[in-house]
Parts: sequence; C-alpha cells; structure tokens
Amino acid sequence: MIDVLAKDKDIHSFLEYDAGRKKCRNPEGPLANIPCGVKDNIAVEGFHLTCASKILENFVSPYNATAVEKLEAAGAVVVGKTNMDEFGMGSSTDFSAFGGTNNPWNKEYVTGGSSGGSAAAVAAGLVPFALGSDTGGSIRQPAFLP
Repeated sequence: MIDVLAKDKDIHSFLEYDAGRKKCRNPEGPLANIPCGVKDNIAVEGFHLTCASKILENFVSPYNATAVEKLEAAGAVVVGKTNMDEFGMGSSTDFSAFGGTNNPWNKEYVTGGSSGGSAAAVAAGLVPFALGSDTGGSIRQPAFLP
C-alpha cells in the first residue's frame, strides 16, 4: 500500500485526503471498495467544497452531488478532493488558491486543464480513477498525450 500523502507532497494533486472518512456503502457493488478522488467543485458530504478558493475554505458540503451518490451506491469510496484552478477558471491547475499541481511525470510541465488535480492523482497512481469536470478543456487537456 502506498503512502498517498507522502507521494502527493511534491505533486499536490489532493487538497484534502482522508482514506478513512468514508466507508463502502455497497460491498457487493461493481466498484466495491475502490478508492477515488473527486474534483473540489463537486460536492462530497463531509469533505470541504472550496472550488480551490480561500473564499470557501471553511465550507463543508452537507450533501453529495448526484455523480458521487451513484459512485458510492456502486461501492466506490471517495478518499479525497482534488486540486483545480480556482472556480475552474484556468487551464493548467496552477491557479488554485492553495497552490498549483505539478505534473507527476515531469515537474517542469503543468498538468493541464482545471481538472489537473484529478488527472495528476490518477497518473501518479494515487487513485485508480477521479472525477473532474469539463467546460473548456479541463478533462481533455490533462488527458492529451503528444
């Protein structure tokens, strides 16, 4: 088992990580006990919902977004909230109020997209999958391979 927080120290893909906070709701589901990250603009009950902004740094979500409800119903376990450009306004994940995310394969490159925290967490092997959101390339840019 990898030490996610130690491995993420130089990447900064997670804004909040707590593998023990949520329990598997459906141990028989197709995603039973599979950990995942969720971009910090998607509500996860009990986790902060900051949109990577200091304005919301103390706000804790009282409910789950529908996508999170469906994942948890299938057995997935949300282990943390991933970094993003503040309010999704950016295309590199450098503009988070809590510090940018580094590309885990080459720290000299950005992760791309405002969902770069989710992309970096998966690319670094910290979680098998993570949710992002896309309005102008936030998912497509980090997924691009030249």
